[in-house]
Amino acid sequence: MSSLPACPQCGMENTYPDGENYVCADCGHEWPMVAAASADDNDERIVKDSNGNVLSDGDAVVVIKDLKVKGSSTTLKMGTKIKSIRIVGGDHEVDCKTDSGSYMLKACYLKKV
Repeated sequence: MSSLPACPQCGMENTYPDGENYVCADCGHEWPMVAAASADDNDERIVKDSNGNVLSDGDAVVVIKDLKVKGSSTTLKMGTKIKSIRIVGGDHEVDCKTDSGSYMLKACYLKKV
């Protein structure tokens, strides 16, 4: 059996590689090999907490360590509960609001409740 993917346009399995593309011999449709391998990766980002649990929008989390807030003299204390997080792109994966303000946090300092 061939490990080549079926054509996304007609569904036939009569495909072959041609340079950096796959080509369907039946309908003539061409699509890139790289996009076929990474199409699922771009749809949704998987963010995990300090214990490896998958976080999603709306989850409640707890801060597992005292965190100094950059540019301020305040500190987010260990055990602070945060409700309704939002997953965002970038270096800091979690956007949240607490009683003391809005923050962007790294998921490695959070634990899902």
